[in-house]
Amino acid sequence: MERCIGVAALAMLRCIGYLARIFATEHGRMQSSQGRVHTGEWQAVALSFAYFFCVLAAYYVIRPVREQLSAAVGSTQLPWFYGATFIGTLLLSPLFAALITRWPRRVVVPVVYVFFIACLIGFVPLFTGQGLLTPKALGMLFFVWVSVFNLFVVSVFWSFMSDIWSSEQARRLFPIIAVAGTVGAVTGPALTRSLVGVIGVAPLLMVSAGLLCIALGCVVALGHWARLHGARRHEPGHEAAVGGGMFDGLKQIFADPFIRNMSLLLLLADGIGTVNYALVTDYSNLSFGADAIARTRFAANVDLAANVLTVIAQLTLTRWLLPKKGPAPVILIWALVSIAVLLVVVFSPDPHAPLLLGMPAVAVALIVSRGLAYGMAEPARHSLYTRVPRNVRYKGQNAVDTAVWRFGDLSIALSMNGLKLLGMATGGFAGISAVAAMVAAGIGWRLSRRTDALGSLPSAERSL
Repeated sequence: MERCIGVAALAMLRCIGYLARIFATEHGRMQSSQGRVHTGEWQAVALSFAYFFCVLAAYYVIRPVREQLSAAVGSTQLPWFYGATFIGTLLLSPLFAALITRWPRRVVVPVVYVFFIACLIGFVPLFTGQGLLTPKALGMLFFVWVSVFNLFVVSVFWSFMSDIWSSEQARRLFPIIAVAGTVGAVTGPALTRSLVGVIGVAPLLMVSAGLLCIALGCVVALGHWARLHGARRHEPGHEAAVGGGMFDGLKQIFADPFIRNMSLLLLLADGIGTVNYALVTDYSNLSFGADAIARTRFAANVDLAANVLTVIAQLTLTRWLLPKKGPAPVILIWALVSIAVLLVVVFSPDPHAPLLLGMPAVAVALIVSRGLAYGMAEPARHSLYTRVPRNVRYKGQNAVDTAVWRFGDLSIALSMNGLKLLGMATGGFAGISAVAAMVAAGIGWRLSRRTDALGSLPSAERSL
């Protein structure tokens, strides 16, 4: 395991060094419009980079805390956690839609981050006080809150990005900006791994809150830049409230062809992620038992390895493919590699035995599929939202990335429990995930191609 972490840390340093060279090159070519970052964009790219870095670092600092709490109870309890999270997203998604309906983004986006900063501070006494909540109650509450927190802060980030950058800019810049999130996601678990044994669990929440405060400052600065220099600044209503109703986002899941297809794509991708997550949760519970520190360290190791792979994918394949070929081949490669690694689990004699650098097959499958999902599929998927109206960018995208995502988690976890009662083992679940990846490849390819073909048409004429 230590060798695995050493290799991952070395890869991380090399990726960050490569990233620094990329930015130095682009900065040197600023005055020419031939570089990836064009004249006048550098300030906003740097702010977007810092913004996403802080958002993902804030989440990944506390993610291992959530993971060890869920590992303590095992995957059979995950439906309760996912069910409560789904209810939370169903309640908050219309509330967010109501805010964006009534107030402009310069008000709504900062308010979202201030709310989550206050919540992080409010959790500290629950972790430090004895007897305020039982471990199980605290585990469920924190799992649900962190899951909602992750979905909303990341969804709001991408909605904000798709609102200030044009479609052409998104293809050039989203691979660069996405790297920032991955570097933050690598930094977060590395911080947790280093600090948890020194300062304990509760102070990690304050580290996360501090990172969100920096992200909040980036939001304010980016909003000011977009009003003066943004590509969409001349569009009608660019700075106005979105309008409409508070349930528009949920309605679009069924009524809007684009959002309906994006929902299907996300549900299939979730079929891969949730199954892999549950299998690794069971492995952690069986291997580390009641040792919370060991479970937290293992979760941080998995996150670190997955995020290093994400950086590598973003700096190589995604950085080249997305601007030149569009989202379709990026999504296809993610799906095909996920199928391959899931088949390794299917045909493995013992999926819990060490397979690669001390990691079992189930962990390797999670690391590879998650790393490529965030390194390739997510930047490609979010670039599609730049072609749709603002109402869909904020409300529809938020509904897909929150309510639909957590509905998928709940449905898949319940299905897994039912299939376990029928005797299905680890290999069977990995096989189902491989089929989901295959179907996702077809839907993602079709959706990307149709969006490219119809992107110039008014939204009323689109039929995806």
